[in-house]
Amino acid sequence: METKQTLSNELKSFIKENGETFEDKLLSEAVNVSARITDILSQGNIDLLKNARTLIFYVVDQKDEELIAFAKQEGIAWAKHALTLELKLEWVQAIRRTFWHFVAILDEEKNITNKRAEFYGMEKNVNDQIDKFLNNFFLNYTKYKDTMYYKQREMVEHLSVPIIPVNDHVYVLPLIGTVDSYRIEIIEEKVLDAIADSRIQTLVMDLSGIAMMERDVINNLEKILAGVKMMGCKTVLTGLRPELVRKMVHSGVRFEEEAETKGTLQETLKQYL
Repeated sequence: METKQTLSNELKSFIKENGETFEDKLLSEAVNVSARITDILSQGNIDLLKNARTLIFYVVDQKDEELIAFAKQEGIAWAKHALTLELKLEWVQAIRRTFWHFVAILDEEKNITNKRAEFYGMEKNVNDQIDKFLNNFFLNYTKYKDTMYYKQREMVEHLSVPIIPVNDHVYVLPLIGTVDSYRIEIIEEKVLDAIADSRIQTLVMDLSGIAMMERDVINNLEKILAGVKMMGCKTVLTGLRPELVRKMVHSGVRFEEEAETKGTLQETLKQYL
């Protein structure tokens, strides 16, 4: 343990004493990153050279908890500022190569790897620690990206369910595009909340922009209409296209008890304007 600590201290001291040489070697090993190092610093306040030393010191000291926390911090920062995984991979591999380059130089000066078993043990530990950093970095990078994707998707889906007031008690919901199982859940949430919040008495749901729905979506729509009725609101369906009607009929779905149907949105609105 004492030998490992001594070796760790010698490596850290050597890198600190030769900081400029260390940075020059690191930048020469990562050509693509080097060209963007100033942009990355200004764009995301990410100091790559400082972080490279931090990573190496956590690695040689085998500070697992600090290493994993640092990887999480880096993963989130790179994802937040839309920096690519290719650049990060190039940078970490450059850090790995630069580290072993300095080990070789220090070994020539002080013969720090005179015991073969000790050297191979250090090599395994160092590479395992760097791989652990990369794994945790990628995990947190991907997790952050996925979270942002679903938040953006949810926001877009909510915007794609516009419930428009015609007067105090009559509202229109025009649906356009594809309605999948995810979107039908958003429709259910928005419709029921809007009825409760705005005291809607009649909801005109225009389906003229919907060409087709899958069977499970049609079943969910039927449940939404039943829920609307339970809340004391009347539903009027307009714009049902022939292909959608055929799909509903063949699926055995009937809306007569839950909703009234009319031809077009324009004809229906004439009754309420």
